[in-house]
Amino acid sequence: MVCFRAGLMPRAVIVIGAGISGLAASLRLSNAATNVSKVTLLEASGHIGGWLQTTRTQDGAIFEHGPRGVRPAGTVGKNTLQLVSELGLENEVLPVTYRHVASKNRYLFVGGKLCKLPSGLRSAFVTRPPFTQPIISSLLREPFVRQGEEQDESVHSFTARRFGKELAELAVDSLCRGIFAGNSRKLSVRSCFPTLFEAERKFGSVLIGMIIGGGGARKDPSFTSPLVRRAQTEGWAQWSLKQGMQSLPEAMEQELRRRGVEIHRDTPVNRIQQTPDGAWEVHLDGGTMKADHLFSSVPAKVLSRILPPSWVALGDSLQQIDSVSVTVVNLEYDGSVLPIAVMMGGSWFREAFGDPETVAKGHLLQRARDTVRSHLGITQNPLRAIVKVHKDCIPQYALGHSRQLDAIFGAIEQRGVALSLIGASYRGVSVNDCIYQAQRSVDSLRG
Repeated sequence: MVCFRAGLMPRAVIVIGAGISGLAASLRLSNAATNVSKVTLLEASGHIGGWLQTTRTQDGAIFEHGPRGVRPAGTVGKNTLQLVSELGLENEVLPVTYRHVASKNRYLFVGGKLCKLPSGLRSAFVTRPPFTQPIISSLLREPFVRQGEEQDESVHSFTARRFGKELAELAVDSLCRGIFAGNSRKLSVRSCFPTLFEAERKFGSVLIGMIIGGGGARKDPSFTSPLVRRAQTEGWAQWSLKQGMQSLPEAMEQELRRRGVEIHRDTPVNRIQQTPDGAWEVHLDGGTMKADHLFSSVPAKVLSRILPPSWVALGDSLQQIDSVSVTVVNLEYDGSVLPIAVMMGGSWFREAFGDPETVAKGHLLQRARDTVRSHLGITQNPLRAIVKVHKDCIPQYALGHSRQLDAIFGAIEQRGVALSLIGASYRGVSVNDCIYQAQRSVDSLRG
């Protein structure tokens, strides 16, 4: 978040990486109100939209290979719905309410069987496997737990301290696997779940903080889209799009082209170099581009490899932000069988499958089919199977991540360079977070 030339917007901007963050930044930059004269978006692959990937078959089936739903809650959730409205996608939205069976029926696979999680206030007072006591008992004790003194703490340690070991090891550990594909004992609560961390710091209790903070969020008047109001009125838990989540980046790309933004696919950046006057040269296979300001939305480690050679300290800090690989296997069956998408790997990818670069897709497919058979009892062969290996797709906010960010953004500020860092490597891995942080980064250029 670096201001350029005393708060004046740059004339020409290059955005590196056309994932959801790069697209969101480009849209904000190409808004007429910014007075940016030229925006260029560079993408190393042939795909626009990053990990938002959908397969649409001729017979009407929709397969998601990345994020398959978005939560509308909070400022970041409403912000995304506002964008969906601005792109004209209101009629494409598929909402899932809290009353829907998909929201109520959530399971953990523990001890060789599926265990239904509590889905409402009444069920919180009942003991259900795999828990040995009602969930309410952990919630009621939390406000009386002493506040922690550490500046950072693992997600597991934080939740075990405040809610008890059982909830931490069963529910929260599974949550971390679902969101980050990561290990709750290694992830930072301050960076992964900042709302929980700040609630304890401000109110001395996560429960009290969430109740008070949640009440304020519902009254937020800054979003005017009818879609935001509809989500609140109907009680949406999450939403998707009729033609798959890839419809979102497709609509963003279409709008960018309408605004005259240059979009270059299959254009990897080899190196970036600052000129004596503070501008940038971006070196590509086919030549060089120049810009007053750069936005990088590529993973932190990718950025570290294209920085000027003299920027050793910044490169080292960027290298510290690791990512994990995830396999998504889509299975289609004949008849009235649950639509299945099996996600595997994460922090345990290499341990379970080996190198994501060389693992055989046939092996991954067989593991997915075995899992569906053992967990859900589905024994028939799938009509269609699609295997995708997403290498280094989810950053891991390990203990000390906030210190790494201080070092990274501090180094950029100290140099006074026209470089903004956006994307999942820094302040949120969700679709909502990536869009919101990218827009904020652009807004900060105005001082």
